[in-house]
Amino acid sequence: MRRLAVALALVLTTTLAMADEPVQLLDFDDLDGWAVDDHSAALSVFRNTCRDLDGSDWQALCRVAETAPDARTFFELFFRPVLIGGEDPALFTGYFEPELSGSRTRTSRYRFPVYRMPPEASGRWLSREQIEESRVLEGRGLEIAWVDDAVELFFLQIQGSGRISLAGGGVIRVGYAGRNGHEYRSVGQELVRRGVYQAHQVSAQIIQAWVRRNPTAGRDLLHHNPSYVFFREVDITDPALGPLGAMNRNITPHRTIAVDPDYTPLGAPVWIEKGGDGPIHRLMIAQDTGGAIQGPQRADIFFGYGDEAGEAAGVIRDPGRMVVLLPIERAYQLIPDA
Repeated sequence: MRRLAVALALVLTTTLAMADEPVQLLDFDDLDGWAVDDHSAALSVFRNTCRDLDGSDWQALCRVAETAPDARTFFELFFRPVLIGGEDPALFTGYFEPELSGSRTRTSRYRFPVYRMPPEASGRWLSREQIEESRVLEGRGLEIAWVDDAVELFFLQIQGSGRISLAGGGVIRVGYAGRNGHEYRSVGQELVRRGVYQAHQVSAQIIQAWVRRNPTAGRDLLHHNPSYVFFREVDITDPALGPLGAMNRNITPHRTIAVDPDYTPLGAPVWIEKGGDGPIHRLMIAQDTGGAIQGPQRADIFFGYGDEAGEAAGVIRDPGRMVVLLPIERAYQLIPDA
C-alpha cells in the first residue's frame, strides 16, 4: 500500500477537499472516552512530527508542545475537535510491519525479488501483471534482497514497509520508495465478488492461505491488484522504533494512523472511536498514508511489527468515527457562521 513524505504543501489542498464535505465542530465532551485516555502518550507522538507541519499556527503549537505541558490541558486549550464527512460511519483497518525471511543473493529458496524503483517507473507505468510476466526488472541490479514467499512479498507491498531477516544473519529494513502509478485494488473484495468468501470472513491470513492452496488461481488473484510498490533500504538505528511513515519519521504502534491527506493534515491529532471487537477510543496522530486510505472517515491503525501485530491488524475492518483536532482558529475558519 505506502509511504512517501508528503507533509509539505498540504494545507491548501486539505482545505479545498474539506470544502466538499460536511464539517461539524464538536466539544471534547462529545468524544467518547476522551477523559480516560493517556494524553501524554499521544503528546509524545505528536512532538515527533509536529515540527514538519506547515503553518505558523502549527509551529506555534509545536513550540508549546516541546515545553512538556500537561497533555490533556494542551489539547483542550489549543485545539477544537472537527468531524469531517458528516455522520457516515468511518472505516478502520489495521496495518503492521511484516518480517520476512530473505537473502542478499538469489538461491533456490530465496527467489522472489524486492525491487528498488526503476527510473522509468515515474507516472503511470506497467501493471503488476506486466511487471512480473515480462521480467522487465530482472538483471538490472535493482534487487535489494530476495525472499522465500511470493504471497508475503505481495503483502509487504500492501503494508509499504517491513523487515527482512537474512539467512546469513542480520536484518534489513525496507521502506516505501514509490509505485507504478496504478490504483490499489483489494484482492479481499475480489474474493467476495467471486463468491469464494463472505465479507466478514476475509482477512489477510485467509487470503494468504487461499492463494497458497490455489497457486494458479492465486497468482491471477494477486494480479487483480495492478499496483506495484518499490522499496528503498532504510537504516535501522534502533530496532525498537517503528518504520518511517509518510512524514519520514518513525511511527508508533497503537498511536499512529494512516489517513487521506486530502482531508486530514499529516501530523494532526485525530480522535478515533473504533467499534467492532476490541473497540479503541484513543487519541492518535496522523503520520502515514496508504493507497487504500481514501476519504475523510478512513484510517489505518498501525499495530507494530511481526506475526502478532500482523494477526491483530489483519482482522480489523470496523466502523466508528474519527475526529480531527485542529488549531482553534483553523477549525473555525472551516465554519463561516460559527
